[in-house]
Amino acid sequence: MKVLVLGAGAIGGYYGARLIEAGAEVTFVVRQGRERQIKASGLVVKSQLGDFSQPVDTVLAGQTRPAADIVLLACKAYDLDDACDAIAPSLGDGALVYPLLNGMLTYDLLDQRFGRQSVLGGVAYIATTLTPEGHIEHMGTNDSVIVGARHPSQQMQGRALHDLLQRSKGTRSWSEEIEQDLWEKWVMVAAGGIITCLMRGVIGDVLKSDDGERLARQAIAECSAVAKAASFELRPNAVAAANRILLDVNSRWGSSMMRDIEQSARKIEADQIVGDMLRRAAAFGIDAPLMRAAYCHLQVYERRHAQ
Repeated sequence: MKVLVLGAGAIGGYYGARLIEAGAEVTFVVRQGRERQIKASGLVVKSQLGDFSQPVDTVLAGQTRPAADIVLLACKAYDLDDACDAIAPSLGDGALVYPLLNGMLTYDLLDQRFGRQSVLGGVAYIATTLTPEGHIEHMGTNDSVIVGARHPSQQMQGRALHDLLQRSKGTRSWSEEIEQDLWEKWVMVAAGGIITCLMRGVIGDVLKSDDGERLARQAIAECSAVAKAASFELRPNAVAAANRILLDVNSRWGSSMMRDIEQSARKIEADQIVGDMLRRAAAFGIDAPLMRAAYCHLQVYERRHAQ
């Protein structure tokens, strides 16, 4: 299977490496700075599930890209328009996009650009980071990835991707309810973003404050209400998972947006993760005051750092 991975960052680089180990023919679309790092030391992954370090095939974003069977999309959601332009030349007959992005707005945009029949469903639960020298560090041992067909025509190729991923370590699942899985991941990420970005701290620090648990439960409830109104009420195991992650007083978990804010990032995924959830809440007539306050906070941050 020929796989094109847009970017070789913390997520794309990690799963691209696992696909190489599984036997896929993988090419990474990268920017010049990342290409220099990879040419100097190869693609390096440090993980308790197994390290990876070897040269890999790369192509610059502005150059001709090879045709692919699967295009793995793991960019930041705010870069989606540019990402679509970058992968479009590689989407020949039968090629499928496999996004590992948070929120449903990204799927709306990908469907508009390429058609629903060309966009698989993908969910990843993993904590990875890219170090200054360009190495990918996998924190902990959790590595769970889900593949699902969003159109009947995707069954064969989607399952082939799933079978390939199964050759690597970690939890690999095929889902017949991928839209449900996408919503459940979004609820967890959005609620976690609301809590940790608004309070500027990891979950454990928030919960140790006087009103931390009450506000955390409110964030989960507001996001869950939107999912229910959209006909994707969280299943019991998803409720338990969200509570386990977001109501653990000893947790050091913080959303990727919170980590970006700590590093004074110029762009964050505020609109795609929290803003879109808030717009859907308003459309359903759901009052979401904590979500609204968090989105206002995130918008102010973005405006100040865009200057």
